Amino acid sequence: MCTAFFCSSPRGQKGALFSEKSACRDTLSYATGFTVDRFDDYTYVTLKDPWNEGKILHRYILIPKDAPLPERLPEGTLVRTPIDRVVVYTSVHASILEELGEESRIIGVCEPQYLTSQRIISLVEDGTIANVGEAVSPNIEKIVDIGTEVLLASPFENIGYGAAEKLGLPIIEGADYMEITALSRAEWIKFYGLLVCKEALADSLFASTVRNYEELKAIAASSSTRPTVITERKYGVSWSIPGGKSYMASLFKDAGAKYVFDDNDKKGATSVSFETALERGRNADYWVMKYASDKPFTYADLRSEYLPYEYFDSFINRKIYTCNTIRTPYYDEIMLYPEYLLADMIHIFHPELQLPERYKQRYYFPMQ
Repeated sequence: MCTAFFCSSPRGQKGALFSEKSACRDTLSYATGFTVDRFDDYTYVTLKDPWNEGKILHRYILIPKDAPLPERLPEGTLVRTPIDRVVVYTSVHASILEELGEESRIIGVCEPQYLTSQRIISLVEDGTIANVGEAVSPNIEKIVDIGTEVLLASPFENIGYGAAEKLGLPIIEGADYMEITALSRAEWIKFYGLLVCKEALADSLFASTVRNYEELKAIAASSSTRPTVITERKYGVSWSIPGGKSYMASLFKDAGAKYVFDDNDKKGATSVSFETALERGRNADYWVMKYASDKPFTYADLRSEYLPYEYFDSFINRKIYTCNTIRTPYYDEIMLYPEYLLADMIHIFHPELQLPERYKQRYYFPMQ
């Protein structure tokens, strides 16, 4: 589809018509959080603000490094491609670059203790990739010292990047996790493919994901039952849940389950009181939760953490399934390969269904 091209600011202000030329817009099958407009001299990527409908999160002007800069450019962040000397804030995006065969472009990572990719872990251990500290407050001096050219991070509502914004480096805002379905999130691989000039590979990876996911979804739809599910647990005074419009809520539905907060209107994570979680989830058939620990998280641990968890039917009936995110490649895989997570959920909710042999339990296992 071709569209007229307008000049807009990186933060969503409406602008005037930039050029009489028309851009050819890429057709995206699922993703709604970004658009790609192509011109002779550059590619223009617009990221929508997932927290403010009708506004823009960021605009990027992608131009190959070996191409001259046009005399006139629209407003936005100039990114010369393929990006190189990248500092990555999350293990999710580090793994995406690895899947695209471009992990050698990573020179720094935040919070390497959460990595599960053995290849990237080995590069951190031998010093090829630097540890630049916590994602919420990275070591800016180290980022500068190692010669960083691009930052790749996950944005959060009303939270900026602090001192990193003053470096003058392009900050790629990977807002994929705010998509409302697993496949719409997975399609962001096309954006990341543009950044490293691996468009054909990104398209191929995504097409494979769609085929596998839709195959499993159809199997789940064949079941006549629809068990209920609650997820996560209380931290501090509140219980963090995926919003009812989140990709996780959508995935529960695709797995043939009814999420107890499916009427919630939030796209990302949100919080409810323990009392609300108990009211909604007390009679849920299943309870799935993530944790990060060197040892298994057990029913005894859960009881010790907060005794009223015993009120849940899924606790009483031993229907809790846990995922240890530092012992499984959960975060490294679910963005691009949501079919693995979908298969896990179908195994849990519909043990009577026969899945293809290649799908074994991968992330979630019965709590001990």
